[in-house]
Amino acid sequence: MSKKHNTGNRNASGVIYSTNPDYAYQADDVPEADTLPPAQQNLKIWLVKQGGNKIVTTVRGFVGTDADLTDLGKQLKAACGAGGSVKDGEVLVQGDHRDKVLTWLTGKGYKAKKAGG
Repeated sequence: MSKKHNTGNRNASGVIYSTNPDYAYQADDVPEADTLPPAQQNLKIWLVKQGGNKIVTTVRGFVGTDADLTDLGKQLKAACGAGGSVKDGEVLVQGDHRDKVLTWLTGKGYKAKKAGG
């Protein structure tokens, strides 16, 4: 016999039914921060060594929407001629491209500097 699940009444927190008459569902939606202008961004450029002897240039500290961060990541990857991704609020560029990234960011008006050892 198969089990049927009623997913029609589910909300994001997984609560299907509550016996509490005063229960009120509260959304966990946190509004995204507005993107700061480049001169107000305080970006840090890190070199991270990952498993398998892989080196990744990481840009941290961006304040803004995910769409703007993704756009910045695409532009940085194109400027370096390398692959990479955007995860957890960071731009990851494959390889050691700290100097290229720093030059590109400062040329576009961002406040950026190298960080870490």
